[in-house]
Amino acid sequence: MLDVCLLGTGGMMPLPKRWLTSLMCRYNGSSLLIDCGEGTQVAVKQKGWSFKPIDVICITHYHADHISGLPGLLLTMGNAERTQPLTMIGPKGLERVVHALRTIAPELPFPIRFLEITEPEQDFQVKDYQIHAFRVKHNVTCYGYSIEIKRSGKFDLERAKALDIPVCNWNKLQHGETVEIDGNIYTPDMVMGASRKGLKVTYTTDTRPAESIVKAAKDADLFICEGMYGEEGKEEKAIEYKHMTFREAGTLAAKAQPKELWLTHYSPSLTKPWEYMEQVTELFPNAKAGKDGMSVDLIFDRE
Repeated sequence: MLDVCLLGTGGMMPLPKRWLTSLMCRYNGSSLLIDCGEGTQVAVKQKGWSFKPIDVICITHYHADHISGLPGLLLTMGNAERTQPLTMIGPKGLERVVHALRTIAPELPFPIRFLEITEPEQDFQVKDYQIHAFRVKHNVTCYGYSIEIKRSGKFDLERAKALDIPVCNWNKLQHGETVEIDGNIYTPDMVMGASRKGLKVTYTTDTRPAESIVKAAKDADLFICEGMYGEEGKEEKAIEYKHMTFREAGTLAAKAQPKELWLTHYSPSLTKPWEYMEQVTELFPNAKAGKDGMSVDLIFDRE
């Protein structure tokens, strides 16, 4: 099961009931954060989740509304007695930007591993998270992310018995290890079925519509997409500032065909985004206006 929570759905500035951009995923005792806008710590506490298990932080770009909450979060993680390494992923300049922000958080009890994105598309594996970064169209270098939890095939008990593989080695094969028994080599593919469908969340903000987004969000269990402007007449503003309208987000979802679409990253002037959802649902029916604290438990398909 993959837990997903929209911690903050605001763009540009926080509002009394809307923190700035952030998303958290939890799987198998580990947490992954995308962006860390102002209010992220409060949102995590309001949700009742923990800071200590955060193993990965992905940053879309270096505008303040997406990263200004980072120094305080790092301090809190340190105060929670975290000692394990933290992995951070982001566009070029990540290490320089984070070191600058850490002027007010200079001492941490854990190391940070920086993975800078250097290609239009790039993949990373951290713990159980398969992370796909893809370039989008903003006025600075910006990336979206797909987070996948892969799922191996079923263990073929009868095949393992037929090969006379001792029970003590079954677990290793199930977890992708090769074993040697009396000079014979046994590989996982000898006892494992075909890979099964995993779980996938695609997240993108601060961008104009792009084919890279459609490609990344294809068949996702959940597609979380910027909806900066819902009101009519905001199309030129969206183009000027490299953002997206509700209708454009709905069009992307209609092309990508995820199971569900959530909108996020609203303009401060858009105080009631749910009132503008009809233009989205007429394009993609299974769409919702995201709100702070909105969450879902994604579950593997039963087979």
